[in-house]
Amino acid sequence: MKFTKKLSIIVCSLTTAFLHTAVITNTYKSVAQAEGQELIINGSFENDDLVDPGNPNAPNPNITGWTKDGNPIDISGIRISNFPNTGNQGLSLSGFSDISYVSQAIPTVKGQSYRLVYYFASIEEPPDLKNKFQVFISGKKVLASKNTPFQPYTKYTIYFKAKGKSTEIKFGYLAKNAFLFLDDVSVKSTP
Repeated sequence: MKFTKKLSIIVCSLTTAFLHTAVITNTYKSVAQAEGQELIINGSFENDDLVDPGNPNAPNPNITGWTKDGNPIDISGIRISNFPNTGNQGLSLSGFSDISYVSQAIPTVKGQSYRLVYYFASIEEPPDLKNKFQVFISGKKVLASKNTPFQPYTKYTIYFKAKGKSTEIKFGYLAKNAFLFLDDVSVKSTP
């Protein structure tokens, strides 16, 4: 009888150990699967229709997932356009008086490494170069360019470590004489 009781305790302990191991393994697998998942919402700017597909200057104030900030006259220049890097649409940026911003807060894990990728274009040409473009991560300016002449969509990549469980990705712009364009914004965790 004592042997049966001891055997029962050993079997029960082993079963519990296997169960805990299975649960821990499953949890680890779920976290591992989340790596590389897209964190930006509507980074291709395809979620909102053009107001008038035949008129790229017809403003569409809706940009799902993004927040606009700045002087109202300048943020009216943030619009969905039919000038994309990929897909059917991109984001047109035009501001006249001061720098304006478009931003998004994404969920992150403190200390985790991430990769921000975006495509940027300019149609301003000399002698009328009066543009600025800035990139901020968690309020820190990580890139600033001034008077970017005409360039087709060009890929930019920035690596960063998250400082908390939420990270703000923000683009600042000013384009007095023409337009700047942004498309295919992406943030994914990296090993």
